[in-house]
Amino acid sequence: KADCTRLLLLSVSAATPTEEMNGAGNLMDFLDEPFPDVSTYEDFHTIDWLREKSRDTDRHRKITSKSKESLWELIKSLLDAWSGWVVMLLIGLLSGTLAGVIDLAVDWMTDLKEGVCLSAFWYSHEQCCWTSNETTFDDRDKCPQWQKWAELMTGHAEGAGAYVLNYFLYILWALLFSFLAVSLVRVFAPYACGSGIPEIKTILSGFIIRGYLGKWTLLIKTVTLVLAVSSGLSLGKEGPLVHVACCCGNLFCSLFSKYSKNEGKRREVLSAAAAAGVSVAFGAPIGGVLFSLEEVSYYFPLKTLWRSFFAALVAAFTLRSINPFGNSRLVLFYVEYHTPWYMAELVPFILLGVFGGLWGTLFIRANIAWCRRRKTTQLGKYPVLEVIAVTGITALLAYPNPYTRRSTSELISELFNDCGALESSQLCDYVNNPNMSRPVDDIPDRPAGPGVYNALWQLTLALIFKIVITIFTFGMKIPSGLFIPSMAVGAIAGRIVGIAVEQMAYHHHDWIIFKNWCRPGADCVTPGLYAMVGAAACLGGVTRMTVSLVVIMFELTGGLEYIVPLMAAAVTSKWVADAFGKEGIYESHILLNGYPYLDVRDEFTHRTLATDVMRPRRNDPPLAVLTQDSTTVEDVETLIKDTDYNGFPVVVSRESERLIGFVQRRDLTLAIKNARQKQDGVVSSSVVYFTEDAPQLPASNPQPLKLRRILNLSPFTVTDHTPMETVVDIFRKLGLRQCLVTRSGRLLGIITKKDVLRHMAQMMNQDPESIMFN
Repeated sequence: KADCTRLLLLSVSAATPTEEMNGAGNLMDFLDEPFPDVSTYEDFHTIDWLREKSRDTDRHRKITSKSKESLWELIKSLLDAWSGWVVMLLIGLLSGTLAGVIDLAVDWMTDLKEGVCLSAFWYSHEQCCWTSNETTFDDRDKCPQWQKWAELMTGHAEGAGAYVLNYFLYILWALLFSFLAVSLVRVFAPYACGSGIPEIKTILSGFIIRGYLGKWTLLIKTVTLVLAVSSGLSLGKEGPLVHVACCCGNLFCSLFSKYSKNEGKRREVLSAAAAAGVSVAFGAPIGGVLFSLEEVSYYFPLKTLWRSFFAALVAAFTLRSINPFGNSRLVLFYVEYHTPWYMAELVPFILLGVFGGLWGTLFIRANIAWCRRRKTTQLGKYPVLEVIAVTGITALLAYPNPYTRRSTSELISELFNDCGALESSQLCDYVNNPNMSRPVDDIPDRPAGPGVYNALWQLTLALIFKIVITIFTFGMKIPSGLFIPSMAVGAIAGRIVGIAVEQMAYHHHDWIIFKNWCRPGADCVTPGLYAMVGAAACLGGVTRMTVSLVVIMFELTGGLEYIVPLMAAAVTSKWVADAFGKEGIYESHILLNGYPYLDVRDEFTHRTLATDVMRPRRNDPPLAVLTQDSTTVEDVETLIKDTDYNGFPVVVSRESERLIGFVQRRDLTLAIKNARQKQDGVVSSSVVYFTEDAPQLPASNPQPLKLRRILNLSPFTVTDHTPMETVVDIFRKLGLRQCLVTRSGRLLGIITKKDVLRHMAQMMNQDPESIMFN
């Protein structure tokens, strides 16, 4: 049974012993020697998971049997076994290095919009003042070596003129960065735009998008990601880092034939690379593995779990060695809280979860509507103009507000921070009790000062600005992640709620809800914790992540005791968002682009049968088939020329239509082309046969052509009365490209993955023609 389930193609799999014996010395079976490009897939086609799995099993069996022959073969088998771990090591090292370089470059270029370091122009603002001997603790952001552009050009640091000049140069730098980013993407690597996660999900499900994970895409995405984030647009680098890591994975796959020649094995490596990408994006190795498992991977065997963990670990270690933020942490917004949370606080945490779910729904619907408009109107023809316009508006509105002027990561870092005795932020401008003598880490709740109230209205404006501008930014033709903007929206909302709860607890500590746990003079409420919970809620509302999201946030803070608030907010946001629509932002973009993606989480509950979906339909032309021993080379070439099908069923005869097997279009084309070049006597009138023995032909006939070895003798079949619920499940779990429909062994029709997706769209009252790829 195992032998007959394989494609009998030498370059695809080892032939069965019987066939090797029959084919030996047979001049008419030119496939005794493998030829190039057989078993590869064309662009925008789906891979055959069963075929790839079978090929790998055969390859492994062959290596195991050879390893017993000599010491050299044993060493080769050990190298083959270790190649997976070597690839993971290389992916971790390169993705960690690239993430560190991106972080350092973004830090410098973001500060370049406001000023320059005179002592060393390649230093960011913070690095410049670190090296200065004239910096005081109170004015640690000010040092003579760092000068704003107006001060450098005019000699005046203050005043209306200096403000206007700084404002103008801020916008100019932002426009320059974004113009460079969109131009590089347009000219050199069109696939380097966007987040990349919807396409990575589709590729991991078995779809081929040539060039999406190529060397040019890797190079351009890395450079333009720095430019896009530095321009100040409302986007993050976390999603694109997953794309960058997957490009690294694809690059190293090409070094090992085990992965380069097997699309199924390649996808195992890409799943692990996605984990490494999240690991360096958030400094969360375990969260990265869970993200790959929960959000992007389609096929995730146990060994991929170990390898993902190893790749994520190496990537995080590499980034830690580079130490891009100078705080020995992997992310800018690492925080530690010293106050426990109380049961009564679950109410505002759950309310933040509701806000996150509502924001997620609003964002997905508005962003998809805008992206659809971009695709269907003239707007899509001017991507450079769109990026320039959005950057100009963003910079114009962002500069006056200190919370939107700075980079989004710095904003999140400030919102997450607990107010210690040494904090100089406006958010920490509380009225201090002069008689207070407590440890630094245990500052009691205090009344808010003017700085806090000033910060609150600025944060409210920043919240509205971020909500609106992110809708128009995500999906433009530049690298753009969604994690950081979503977290920023939630962190702002959370910090506002946190300050409100803190002030209520201070001024009304005799209320019944505060009485049991908040005594006067105690440190009861941590506003930074509310910001973190809000960030998790909004990110969960947009992406519909749950487990991996909580673990990522827990790894960010390093505090086990805050898992329950995070879980409560994440689950609430998912429930609320799911009430309005099941698709997260990535699934929505997959649907918008028409990628053939069968989501494992979708349920198909309609009572339709295989006969309702199969082709040909009632008024369609008959199914294009080949016969086992009566089709000529010319007939086959005409069929290939006149149709665009991926493959053809092989039957005994057109009268009986008894199914023999299935042959792939690409294999058929290459086999005939190769036979014409290498085998004498093959002409257009030569009979093609798929049987073991040549048919009885008159002596005057030209030499026949045997193509049995490219025939799949066990194509997947269902009967015409199989429920579509079962058929959909088979396509999902086995990763089929197509499935033949029979009745009592007689071929009736064919169902492709595209037919299944069209039918599902039709059942959900969507346009079935939206599935545009073959």
